[in-house]
Amino acid sequence: MKLIIINYGAGNIKSIQFAFKRLGYDTVLSNNPEEIKAADKIIFPGVGEASSAMKMLKESGLDALIPKLTQPVLGICLGMQLMCLHTEEGNTEGLGIFQTKVKRFSSKVKVPQMGWNVIKDLKSDLFKGIKENEYMYLVHSFYAEHCKETIAATDYGINYASALQHNNFYGVQFHPEKSGVVGAKILENFLNI
Repeated sequence: MKLIIINYGAGNIKSIQFAFKRLGYDTVLSNNPEEIKAADKIIFPGVGEASSAMKMLKESGLDALIPKLTQPVLGICLGMQLMCLHTEEGNTEGLGIFQTKVKRFSSKVKVPQMGWNVIKDLKSDLFKGIKENEYMYLVHSFYAEHCKETIAATDYGINYASALQHNNFYGVQFHPEKSGVVGAKILENFLNI
């Protein structure tokens, strides 16, 4: 299986590589459109700030490529947020794959949300064999609003979409690569889609 991690300068890529290695899969880092199009599965990571990440995607032409991909794509953290219509972070237009907007948490909660929290209302093959209210690791200051594409929810001052799916596109706000056995199972499920 050819597994590509999109390399656009924003991402905690090492921990994702190690997580797949533990599952017995090698990954290739690439920003080459032909190589990405030829992959079996694609990971779209992201750690950092939305507007600068989108600028890097545009400079490499990946902003036009990603929404046209036909194989399974998994956006993680900022990767998921960039797949939405718009994010308040840097007032940034997203890739428009998920029909929802990304908002900043209110000042009533500690920002960023950092640490373990539960996912619930699970819908999708991505969560096959995963029980409701399993703990996942999160680090984020912005959240995706619920929409028809919500496949998991989390509470943090507000109930928000912690995972989204549209056709072959999946997005998770949490970090499966840092979420122990349950996170590894989610990555394995993605590989089996």
